[in-house]
Amino acid sequence: MRFRIVCGVGLLAAVACSDNGPTSPDVPSDVRGPSPVGAVIPIGVQVVAQGLVSPVQLAQPPGNDPRRFVVDQVGTIRVIGGDGTLQAAPWLDLRARITPLAAGYDERGLLSMAFHPRFASNGRFYVFYNAPPRAGAPAGYNNTVVVSEFREGASGTVSLGTERVILQVDHPQSNHNGGTVAFGPDGYLYVSIGDGGAGNDVGAGHVDDWYTANAGGNGQDVTQNLLGNVLRIDVDHGDPYAVPRDNPFVDRSGLDEIWAYGFRNPYRMAFDPGGSHILLVGDAGQAMWEEVSRVVKGGDFGWNVREGTHCFSAANPTQNVAACPDSDPTTGEILRSPVIEFGNLNNPAGGLSLTVVGGNVYRGPSVQALQGMYVFGGFGSSFTLPSGRLWAARPQSSGLWTMQELLINGSLPLGSYVKGFGQDRAGEVYVAVSQAVGPSGTSGRVLKIVPANATAVRSDP
Repeated sequence: MRFRIVCGVGLLAAVACSDNGPTSPDVPSDVRGPSPVGAVIPIGVQVVAQGLVSPVQLAQPPGNDPRRFVVDQVGTIRVIGGDGTLQAAPWLDLRARITPLAAGYDERGLLSMAFHPRFASNGRFYVFYNAPPRAGAPAGYNNTVVVSEFREGASGTVSLGTERVILQVDHPQSNHNGGTVAFGPDGYLYVSIGDGGAGNDVGAGHVDDWYTANAGGNGQDVTQNLLGNVLRIDVDHGDPYAVPRDNPFVDRSGLDEIWAYGFRNPYRMAFDPGGSHILLVGDAGQAMWEEVSRVVKGGDFGWNVREGTHCFSAANPTQNVAACPDSDPTTGEILRSPVIEFGNLNNPAGGLSLTVVGGNVYRGPSVQALQGMYVFGGFGSSFTLPSGRLWAARPQSSGLWTMQELLINGSLPLGSYVKGFGQDRAGEVYVAVSQAVGPSGTSGRVLKIVPANATAVRSDP
């Protein structure tokens, strides 16, 4: 059962209720990428955790808790104590609840966590994971996306018995899971979910939408399922959640939970902890363009009409398309351009990485050159050689943001696959990496970005 609620009183409600509609796009819809590329920024990296399998996120609770938490795709969350030591025993172990993973490559698993804003007093936190198909799931579907609440006890441990399932979404194929849960400055929980999987939006689970040139696709549909969207829900009310009254499709044609749509695989997203607290999402492209978008209420971010700033053809995904619609006729929404775009390595014109991995806006005191910049990555340039890359981009009032590569001491590449990011309360940014493409081995590490020359060692073992 779902409930709609009215906006309450206080600071959080004021933030949530003041947005009466979509804001203007950062980039005009007729601008075509890729983003400009600027000068290299030298950085250092410091290993803060190692011996992991496939880390995808680091998180730290609000308040004064000194612990940092590492999410490992294989189904565990482990604690880095206040003394900097990675505890051997998992704080949460969901390996028996996630769907079995393929060691060579997999996009499923335990993909993120988010602490409740009042975690210090209520012990509540939320996770996103892929479970085997639930009872009643459509025949042939691959997994069920689960967003669940758990509670930490007074002893600092978590019982699996505290799980309260908040949301379940049947997922037709193994890829394009999305996978981020994050609390916004309004106190609501935001969830990114991929479009259901497969290239060219073919195969099981893709519904018909308004754009007949590319038959089928969940990104442009807002009425039949929650795939290909960023959701916004209230986990403090309702059973198991409520829908905020000011969500864009409340009392309109569309599913109430949807905050923004038109995504392919919004794997990583994060709010800026400073400034105007914008929400940035890295959305994996098909074969030509990778993108990062600034998410706004009710925004349509184009997939599968567009890939990044470019028109997309499912029949010819590596060929340029001259023209496509610039708005969704079912909602009246313009197709919004990303703020960052770069070429996929499969792009005939050349590219920078196999896929984008969304990151965080740097707000820490350590690396002044990055202050206020969005730090993000590319997974790698090969499935045989660890070759992830890091970039930073400073938000701009207009046009595509300029990308600047981050190199260790100004010259060394990262030397690992980039699998995720994280941020502590001080605003420092961390990179989750591994030497393995898939969730296997023990080469997973979490690296903290520090000033250049703080380390002269690459991130590979």
